[in-house]
Amino acid sequence: MQYFFPAWFSSSNERSVADVPHVVLIVLVVALCIQIMWRSANPLLNPEARPLPEPLSSEQLQIGSLGDPVALAKMLMLWLQAFDNQPGISIPFRDLDYNKVTGWLDNILVLDRRGQYPLLAASRIYSQVPDETRQRQMLEFVYDKFLEDPNHRWPSLAHAVYVAKHRLNDLPLALRYAEALARYVTVENVPPWVKQMHIYALEDMHEIESAKILIGGLIDSGAIRDEHELLFLMQRLKQLEAEEK
Repeated sequence: MQYFFPAWFSSSNERSVADVPHVVLIVLVVALCIQIMWRSANPLLNPEARPLPEPLSSEQLQIGSLGDPVALAKMLMLWLQAFDNQPGISIPFRDLDYNKVTGWLDNILVLDRRGQYPLLAASRIYSQVPDETRQRQMLEFVYDKFLEDPNHRWPSLAHAVYVAKHRLNDLPLALRYAEALARYVTVENVPPWVKQMHIYALEDMHEIESAKILIGGLIDSGAIRDEHELLFLMQRLKQLEAEEK
């Protein structure tokens, strides 16, 4: 019986197994046995989910960054976002330990304080689970981190307003976040609707009089310098007054 081996065994492609060096055969057999044993110890038919490890300490972050914390932040974000897809199994977000998730997101923000993605992931990805407790935990995490840098982190809290309003149906919570945006965001290049979200939240809560007072206060304060924005607010005030009649 003839066997075929690669050309690097000999100048001839066709050799008898008896001509193969014993060392090569031993290596092949050992390799095959190792592969069989590894497969037996790690069956793909019964995969087990690995739990999310504990977040890193400040010292570990400093050592692991090797002088480039932003690069480590990006690597950790990719690792965390892909953690739900493990070999042979996909873990629903609701099965993750959200205390650890927020801990890792906080780790990443410590490494890259100007990074937006950890908070956007919290408000847009991890808050989408069908679990109200976890949704609220993510929104509160976004709110707490927003307060540390409002002028830079407002996009995530603006989305948190949407989640609180449309997914949790919690208008008081949406108003709380919207009022924080109006109070703490001070840069001028923020879209007008961001600082007006609390007005719409009040309208949804049928607090028409409060909404009118807010709009009137904005107009009278002189803080609104854009003519189009000022005209919009004046028209909105007239609409609210008409609705009350």
